[in-house]
Amino acid sequence: MNFTDIVTVAGTRRTGDGYLVADARIARTGIQSYLGAEIGRPEMRTVRVYRPGAEVFSEDTLKSAAHRPVTNEHPPEMVTSENWKKYSVGQTGDEIAGEGIFIRVPLMVSDEAAIQDIESGKQELSAGYVCDLDFTAGLTPAGELYDAIQKNIRINHIAIVRRGRAGSQVRIGDAAAPWGCAPLAAPRPVSDHQQKKEGTMSTKTIIVDGVEFEVSDQAAEVIATLQQRLVDADVIYQKAIATRDAELHAAKAGLMSDAEIERRAEARADLIGLAKAIIGDVKTSGLSDAAIRKAVVVAKVGEGAVEGRSEVYIDARFDMLVETIRETPDRFTAAVKDGIATSQTSMSAAFTAYAAMVRDLQSAHLPANPI
Repeated sequence: MNFTDIVTVAGTRRTGDGYLVADARIARTGIQSYLGAEIGRPEMRTVRVYRPGAEVFSEDTLKSAAHRPVTNEHPPEMVTSENWKKYSVGQTGDEIAGEGIFIRVPLMVSDEAAIQDIESGKQELSAGYVCDLDFTAGLTPAGELYDAIQKNIRINHIAIVRRGRAGSQVRIGDAAAPWGCAPLAAPRPVSDHQQKKEGTMSTKTIIVDGVEFEVSDQAAEVIATLQQRLVDADVIYQKAIATRDAELHAAKAGLMSDAEIERRAEARADLIGLAKAIIGDVKTSGLSDAAIRKAVVVAKVGEGAVEGRSEVYIDARFDMLVETIRETPDRFTAAVKDGIATSQTSMSAAFTAYAAMVRDLQSAHLPANPI
């Protein structure tokens, strides 16, 4: 990924043959913030990027700062041997050293037009470099939080720029396509005299859907706020979708199968039948199963028997009542269960007595002793 850092020309002087020599501090250690949209994380408003000292002052990073081309503004492409003559107006030296948290790079500008630009006020430098960006969050030794780490920093060129665009959310550096990733900087005061002299007002560069726009400070603040609201709204929306899906899943899991519905209906009918067998006029409509069992027990043994008792106890008392009605014999059933038995002897006696009665009735009008 290509980055730019803004630095200030320090200690400039002309050599005897007209060249301009200066010092630049580039690639400092520590944490710098970047717009998330610039570095592949549009869902994040800003990304805190950490440059460990071990990376900034590594041998390979320091070597990469030596003999680099100096350009007047950032070129639209990487500077190589093929286009060096087209873009270069000078070169860095090879006495690269660490200075505090910075790498100090000596440089020489050999192009007269570029030198005159510097002497007329174009006095900032912007280092163009490439690096690997590892999105591993962590904590610096100083206790600062970061979202990503820069590794394998390699300097490509040093560009002369007029000034970094001011603003707390501005990308410092040139707008050339390959060199757009630059740290956010705090606002810098610009006097009315400077604004009139340069013919510009303080502006900010923003990115909307990957397209760069240069707008006023106020407009940039409004747009940044709206962008953050969109991100926040999307987060809320995604959470709502996840909650809805979880509720639907739970609802589906709670639905009973047809077999379960039938089983519960049969169990309910059995309970109501038992309740009415124990207490014929017991109310069951609108009551839960537990309430039906309690109503039966109360009706049978009284409220005091269940007062303060647990549901388990009441269910046990109800089961005892059910066992009682199941043990009471049904006399009719007992009488007919083996069929109606008849005795041959008793039937014969009955017919004999009947025949005697008929004979008595037939002879009752006759004399007792006929001649």
